Amino acid sequence: MSSQFQLLRQRRFLPFFVTQFLGAFNDNVFKTALITLVSFRAGQLTTLDGATLATLLPGLFILPYFLFSATSGQIADKFDKAAVARAVKVFEILVMILAAWGFVAHNLPALVAALFLMGLHSTVFGPVKYAYLPQHLAQLEIVGGNGLVEMGTFVAILVGQILGAALISASDSGVNVAVTVMGLAVLGWLASRAIPPTPASDGQLSINWNPLTETFANLRFARGNRVVWLSLLGISWFWFYGATLLAQFPAFARNVLGGDESVFILLLTVFSLGVGIGSLLCEKLSGGKVEIGLVPFGAIGLTLFGVDLFLAAPSAAEHGGHWTNVAIAHWRVLADIALIGLFGGFYIVPLYALIQTRSEKSHQSRIIAANNILNAAFMVVSAGVSVLLFKAGLTIPQLFLATALFNAVVAVYIYTLVPEFLMRFIVWMLIHTVYRLDAKGLDNVPEEGPAVVVCNHVSFVDALVITAACRRPIRFVMDHNIFRTPILSFVFRTNRCIPIAPAKENPALLEKAYEDIATALAEGDLVGIFPEGRITDTGEMYPFKNGIRRIVERTPVCVVPMALRGLWGSFFSRKDGPAMSRPLRRGLFSRIALVASTPVAPEAATPDNLQRIVTDLRGDWK
Repeated sequence: MSSQFQLLRQRRFLPFFVTQFLGAFNDNVFKTALITLVSFRAGQLTTLDGATLATLLPGLFILPYFLFSATSGQIADKFDKAAVARAVKVFEILVMILAAWGFVAHNLPALVAALFLMGLHSTVFGPVKYAYLPQHLAQLEIVGGNGLVEMGTFVAILVGQILGAALISASDSGVNVAVTVMGLAVLGWLASRAIPPTPASDGQLSINWNPLTETFANLRFARGNRVVWLSLLGISWFWFYGATLLAQFPAFARNVLGGDESVFILLLTVFSLGVGIGSLLCEKLSGGKVEIGLVPFGAIGLTLFGVDLFLAAPSAAEHGGHWTNVAIAHWRVLADIALIGLFGGFYIVPLYALIQTRSEKSHQSRIIAANNILNAAFMVVSAGVSVLLFKAGLTIPQLFLATALFNAVVAVYIYTLVPEFLMRFIVWMLIHTVYRLDAKGLDNVPEEGPAVVVCNHVSFVDALVITAACRRPIRFVMDHNIFRTPILSFVFRTNRCIPIAPAKENPALLEKAYEDIATALAEGDLVGIFPEGRITDTGEMYPFKNGIRRIVERTPVCVVPMALRGLWGSFFSRKDGPAMSRPLRRGLFSRIALVASTPVAPEAATPDNLQRIVTDLRGDWK
């Protein structure tokens, strides 16, 4: 059983998960019941046009995200997050009492007020929802925890929308909806009572109650961290993409696929399940660490299957009726929608984990609040852009195509600004296509602080394999000729590798390399070296050189010995001639391993001692 499912057995996660699931579930039951009511039975409530109301009400729900997100972020940073969650759940009960009366009495003002207040409820809970996880989960659990939360959220949205529509269709009295939303609110409050204490991130914070100035302050602070800011924009873009698709599903089901309401539910189900499965798979695909290499992978899928959705969509309604007819006739459309959801999960979960781990701890909730503001803004812009494109003559499938193509433009732009995303993608693809990596003992690598990693040198991609396996970035010291290897040089430069040369070849570069190593260790970085000084051309290790002794004498830090196994004979090794001179298929999908030993104290980090440890780690498997 993977660690993410084990979290569901633990008090530090389960009550929080159930609380957020029930909140999202209740949101969607109430919201969908109300929109269904005004869409089909507006005459029971008002003289206003039902279609107009159905368009305006979702905007009213989003409005609190603009008005109160900044304040909510401050509250979540200043107070115990468990206490804030319980207060929010009490507030939800009060709001649902108002909503229940509105449904039973057919009172539209009460229902509209309750909708706005439920938007406020979600706004206040949002920063708690994502800032809670880093305080209770270990680094290895962050991705899995986020995957479960995203899966739970989309399942809650799906089931809530189905139940909300079903409840309002089953009875004219509204009593069944009233009882359901009140019952879910009470259950959410009961679950929140079991959430463990979660100390304030900044208990001395003085709250700025001016939402306008604080909103700009939040966004300005978020922009201070380039990677976090672009991650926020990436998440918001996903909500733009998703909102564009979801908003058109009803008309797409009816006008393009020729189906009824059951087809709309089928599309929503397939998309939600895709996102849920993709979110859960992130932990396995990332090896438990925050693997931002999945983000470009997800973006590629969003574009490819968005384009194919346009190609697969029929030009006219050819197969009407029940969802079973449409499912059989349009299996490719359903597959595209499922895969868009799947790759959306790959895209969004690592980004949430990234902002949780790289944002400043004292401002974490406010960073999440900035994210909520941007998400709401992008969803509103999504609606506006869709209207403009429809006025320009685009059809629904053409809108899907335009969104998918623009997704590619956004992805290229972000990866140009932050090459780390693309670099991690290349590294991730390497160990999931060319090789199958088995890593052991990597918990011996310190979670923080300076250290030196030493390893045997078997191939041109040794540094990439180690980078892919380790949770922390490593600044590798490598031969300047390898550093300039075409294509791979992009990865090496992006990973801030340090080129080095022999004294007789380039003494100035050698001295600069040692200066850069000392600076990196002083800044708390991990530095990786290959003490042999060259890639093996025999499969056996060459003697370790004295460079490691010079490094630890200048900066006494622990040294973590590692050994690569199985790379000898692969495409990137020098077996049977120069590397990369044979067909790539040789060694494709070959099994390799990386094994790490316990750290060695600086005074014991002699070349001979380290070589003995690495030799023992490697064993007979070259």
